[in-house]
Amino acid sequence: MTLEARIKQGRGDEPADLVLKGGKVLCMVTGAHIAGDVAICGETIVGIGADYTGKREVDVTGKLLVPGFIDTHLHIESSCITPFEFDRCVAPRGVTTAICDPHEIANVAGLDGINYFLDASACTVMDIRVNLSSCVPSTHMETAGAALSAGDLVPLMDHPRVIGLAEFMNYPGVIFRDPGCMQKLEAFAGRHIDGHAPLLSGRDLNAYISAGIRTEHEATSASEAVEKLQKGLRVLIREGSVSKDLEALAEVLTPLTAPYMCLCTDDRNPLDIGEHGHLDYMIRRLIEKGCDPLAVYRAASLSAAEAFGLKDRGQIAPGKRADIVVLDDIAACRAEKVFCGGVEVTEAAFTARRLVAPVARRSVHLPALTTKSFRYTGTVDETPVIGIWPGKILTEHQTEAIEADGGDKCPDPARDLARISVIERHGKNGNIANGFVRGFTLKRGAIASTVCHDHHNIAVVGVDYADMALAAARLAEIEGGFVVVDGGKVLAELALPVAGLMSLEPFEAVRDALVTLREAARGLGVTLEEPFLQLAFLALPVIPHLKITDHGLVDVDRFEVIIG
Repeated sequence: MTLEARIKQGRGDEPADLVLKGGKVLCMVTGAHIAGDVAICGETIVGIGADYTGKREVDVTGKLLVPGFIDTHLHIESSCITPFEFDRCVAPRGVTTAICDPHEIANVAGLDGINYFLDASACTVMDIRVNLSSCVPSTHMETAGAALSAGDLVPLMDHPRVIGLAEFMNYPGVIFRDPGCMQKLEAFAGRHIDGHAPLLSGRDLNAYISAGIRTEHEATSASEAVEKLQKGLRVLIREGSVSKDLEALAEVLTPLTAPYMCLCTDDRNPLDIGEHGHLDYMIRRLIEKGCDPLAVYRAASLSAAEAFGLKDRGQIAPGKRADIVVLDDIAACRAEKVFCGGVEVTEAAFTARRLVAPVARRSVHLPALTTKSFRYTGTVDETPVIGIWPGKILTEHQTEAIEADGGDKCPDPARDLARISVIERHGKNGNIANGFVRGFTLKRGAIASTVCHDHHNIAVVGVDYADMALAAARLAEIEGGFVVVDGGKVLAELALPVAGLMSLEPFEAVRDALVTLREAARGLGVTLEEPFLQLAFLALPVIPHLKITDHGLVDVDRFEVIIG
C-alpha cells in the first residue's frame, strides 16, 4: 500500500482495509489496556484507540490484542518438518516471526541449504528471518557435509531476509582468535551477531562479548543469565524439547529486565508443540511461575524485535507491522485469531502459498558396517562415559571401570552403560567412533538418528551390535531419520529425506510418528522424554562437558579429542 493510503486510512478519510473492532490493545510500553478499534492498511497498522470503518471488519469484542510472538532463535530443521509445515504448525499459536539459523541443513548441504531457507522464507504466512550460519562445521573435531567461510557468507549479508550472523558456537575460536573465526566476525562487524557461550564467565566472557556478540541463549542458571545481562548481552530464555531453561531463568525475568530478555525455542518438535505448545507454552508457564504478565509478553514481542533490529514490529501501534494475536485470557495465552502482516492465519492462507522444492535429497552415504564396527577396544579399565542430564544439553564427564572382554569393552545394561557410536555419513572418510553413554536406560536393541548436531552424521545408541548395524543401514535406506530396532527388526521409524533432517509429510503425520517412536523406545527401556533429540546433542562438541563425534570422544572443557 502507498504512503498516502496509509495516512488516509489512519486518519479515517477512507475505510481501512481491515478493522479489528471492539477489543482492547495491551500496550507493551505503558501496560495500558487501550480500548478502541485497530485499523490496518495492507500489512501495516494505521490506527488504534479510535472508531474506524473497514472494507473488512472482524469483531473482537471483549478480547485482548497483543503483538505477535517472536521466536528469537531456532533451527526449523530440528522440528523435523519443512519451513512450510513449521509455518502451518506454529503460526496459529501466535508465532508471527521466527528468526532461524539454518545451520543444520547448511552442515549437510552448505549454501544450497541456506538458500533453500531464504527462498522459502519469502513464501510463508509467518515472517521467517535468517541469521547466516557462522560455524559450519561447528569445530575442527567433526566431519560435516560442507564448510562455509566468511567469503561464502558475505555475498548473502545484504539479502532482505537476513538479519546478521547466527550463533557463534565456536567460543574457544573467538577467545583464542582463530583466523577463520576472526574473518567472519570482522566481516559482520557492526551487524547483529548471535551468541552461544555455555557456562562462559569472567574474563573469557568479557573477551567473547568484545567480539561484537549481542545476544545469548545458552544461560542455564539464574546467576549465569544475570552476569550476561550485566555485561550487555540480551539474554534469550530457551525452552526446547531437550534444552529446558525456563524454570531456572524465570526468576530473572522482571519488569526491570524484560526490555533486555527474549524468548526462544532453539529446537522443538511437533510432538512437543502438540502436547505442550510453542512460545504460547512459554508465556503460560512463565506467568504460572509468577512472572509479571506484561514483562512476559514484552519479552515475547517488543524486546525481541528491538534486540534483533526489527523496528517495524513488537507493538500494536500505528506504523508497525500488523502482527496481532487475539486472546480471551492473558494468562491462558490461547490464540483465538492470529494476523501476520495483516493476513489472517487460516487454512486458506496456507493453501495460497507458493512452495519451494526441497534440496539435499539422498544425502546419507553409509560406510561398510559389521558388528565389529561397534567394538570399543582399550587396555585400561578406567573409561570415559557421557552422562546425560535430562532436560539439558550439558553432559557429565563420568569415568567408569569397564573391563575388556575379548578385546572389547561391551555395553552393560545393568549399569546403564550403552554403546554410543557416530558414523560419518557424508561420504567423506567413513569414520566410526565408539564410546559409552549413561542415561538412556536401554535394556536391549538400538535407536539411531541422522539428526546429530551439528554435523548430522549417524548417531546410534544400543546394547546389541547387530541391531545397531541394522539401524544405521535402515537410515541409509530411508534417506535419514529416526529408527528403533530390536531383535533384528525395525519397530518404528520416521523418514527425514530432506538432508536427513526434515520430513516431506504434514506436521500431524510427523507428530504421530514421533509418538510411535517414543513408545517403541520406551519398550526398550528408554525413560528419556525426548530420546532422539537428546541423542542428537550428544554429538555437539561446543556444549560441555563430554561429547562424541566421528573423530572420537571430545573433552569440551579442554576442546580436544581424547580418544580417536
